[in-house]
Amino acid sequence: MAFQILLNVFLGFMWMFLTGSYEPVAFLKGYLFGLLIIFTFRRFFDSRFYLLRVVAVINLLFIFIKELILANIGVLKVLLKPKLDMRPGIFAYPTVLKEDWEIMVLSNLITLTPGTLVVDVSPDNKILYIHAIDIDDAKETIDSIKNTFEKAIMEVSR
Repeated sequence: MAFQILLNVFLGFMWMFLTGSYEPVAFLKGYLFGLLIIFTFRRFFDSRFYLLRVVAVINLLFIFIKELILANIGVLKVLLKPKLDMRPGIFAYPTVLKEDWEIMVLSNLITLTPGTLVVDVSPDNKILYIHAIDIDDAKETIDSIKNTFEKAIMEVSR
């Protein structure tokens, strides 16, 4: 991915130098033409087209913002009730992520979401132990994390 980005920037500068125009618009034109060239020759690269990964990162960011807002509303509902009838608990979350950085990103996204906290990771990196402030159904929470954060992280990394 890094090679494709550097190649695209290089093509943008080459376009600037070949046209003799040193304005940002010329670089942008060259960058877009470079994007088209890299997309055309994408089968010659080891990794997938880098713009797809950039879109996946942006998608992960939007998913996190959505989940952050929903979790804030959920925690606010629990805290504003006259009687605190929350059911805190710790549950085991089995993950299919393999790389350390993927597990770290998932753990950070879960911890940054209000009402949840990753307490521990198993030694084999296959199970995350998560504390939730109000847990109705552990299976539902596991499915929610699997369908949002884990799925988006897999789109970024694979």
